[in-house]
Amino acid sequence: MQTESSQPLNNSNKNRDYPWDIYTLKELVHATNNFHNDNKIGEGGFGSVYWGRTSKGFEIAVKRLKAMTAKAEMEFAVEVEVLGRVRHKNLLGLRGFYAGGDERLIVYDYMPNHSLITHLHGKLAADCLLNWSRRINIAIGAAEGIAYLHHEANPHIIHRDIKASNVLLDSEFQAKVADFGFAKLVPEGVTHLTTRVKGTLGYLAPEYAMWGKVSESCDVYSFGILLLEIISARKPLEKLPTGVKRDIVQWAIPYVQKGDFDHIADPRLKGSFDREQLKEVIMISMKCTDSNPENRPSMLEVVDWLKGTGLPAGSRKKEIRIVKSAVDGYDDEDEDEAYDDEDDETDFEELGTVSARTKRI
Repeated sequence: MQTESSQPLNNSNKNRDYPWDIYTLKELVHATNNFHNDNKIGEGGFGSVYWGRTSKGFEIAVKRLKAMTAKAEMEFAVEVEVLGRVRHKNLLGLRGFYAGGDERLIVYDYMPNHSLITHLHGKLAADCLLNWSRRINIAIGAAEGIAYLHHEANPHIIHRDIKASNVLLDSEFQAKVADFGFAKLVPEGVTHLTTRVKGTLGYLAPEYAMWGKVSESCDVYSFGILLLEIISARKPLEKLPTGVKRDIVQWAIPYVQKGDFDHIADPRLKGSFDREQLKEVIMISMKCTDSNPENRPSMLEVVDWLKGTGLPAGSRKKEIRIVKSAVDGYDDEDEDEAYDDEDDETDFEELGTVSARTKRI
């Protein structure tokens, strides 16, 4: 028999045809060993994420909101609402949630290969588990997940926080786009919205960062940054010895202009990559990060281009060319004072790296 405190706040949802489960608090406390610190696999401004195992043997990740503020309540509601609407192989699956008293818990599929940021900049970076083929497949998978949000979900969805820490990797290193707390549902016929800026500095499209104008092309810009990050393993923002802050596009542009594409590739790959693919992927990232949103491609085009890499010359559906404004819009010596090189803490930054979890498997 369930106690009153373990009942979900909106228990009537059990009678609704929702695609997720509504867990009891008792179930999730048991699965995570009472949210033990040894089970913690991620932490951010929102709260913490814990590894757990259900009574049926399923591995899960449980996001536990830190405090029940109006902001946290909104992000919880948005994420559950959005994830309840979408089903795609490249989007993180929602298993269920709990809402009762001061507790808000979201339950996801557990991703055993952690987050992309862990491989690019974190504890697994030195192992270089992401060879060139895996990086291309991850880029294609993430692009397909975002394209689904933009073009197939009803209503269409703008993610607003595309970044390396929000791309998780399953047992086969397939990409799963995660964290929909900032997502916006776009009504039919609406091309853009003006809203309070959310997201992570370094990934924000300029028109969004400056004026709060959000559209699908803002996600395209963020994906372009992510694409450069995947192939170079450089952070979106870096502070130079002079104190100047430079973004990854500003860093890459001089090499693009000189045709020195090899210099952009992650040195840990040790030259083990397809040079034609490298050039084309860099050109795609340049197109995505054009300073003019009208010049950016759709995510459907990006998917087509990425899937076209590696085909014989002349067989590609579209030719990828760098847009002049993308180059001219940046000066390697410029500094954007609006940027901060300290990335926001994230839900899944260390997902899957807990030794206690490994011991129990």
